Amino acid sequence: MKILVTYSSKTGNTKKLAEGIFNEIEAEDKVIMPINEVDKLDEYDTVLVGYWVDKAAPNAEAGKFMETLKGKNVGIFATLAFWPDSQHAWESLCNGEALVKENNKIIGKYICQGKLDEKIIAMFEKLPADNPHSVNDEKRKRYEIAKNHPTKADIAAAAELFKERLQAL
Repeated sequence: MKILVTYSSKTGNTKKLAEGIFNEIEAEDKVIMPINEVDKLDEYDTVLVGYWVDKAAPNAEAGKFMETLKGKNVGIFATLAFWPDSQHAWESLCNGEALVKENNKIIGKYICQGKLDEKIIAMFEKLPADNPHSVNDEKRKRYEIAKNHPTKADIAAAAELFKERLQAL
């Protein structure tokens, strides 16, 4: 089995998660690279693809890539600047899964918190209070917590999930 671990990362969160997964999966034939460097998908039968969440879905680069996957075992992992056990996080994973499930076998999915780009926070700070993205004390605290993610525990949990699922193939 030849495995590709690929990712799109804006602030380094998803890259860090991808590297942790890659380092822990047990396979003799595995490769890791950013999505924008993938050019030969036909040589891989398993693809673990990571993205950062944008509007409850994979970011544009990752979404476009995911739509090209056909006939693969696919694992999905993602990072977002929100609680990973929230409805928003679950919808973000399911929206990613929807891009690949018709033409591939889904072997697992994982999501964890990650820091939000400081430029986006600055933009949100300028929004009026009635805007759903405006910043308040609760969001400031969550953004501060998110700066510490993905943690070693996040990476270990993702790696364990995919190790088990790959063993089951």
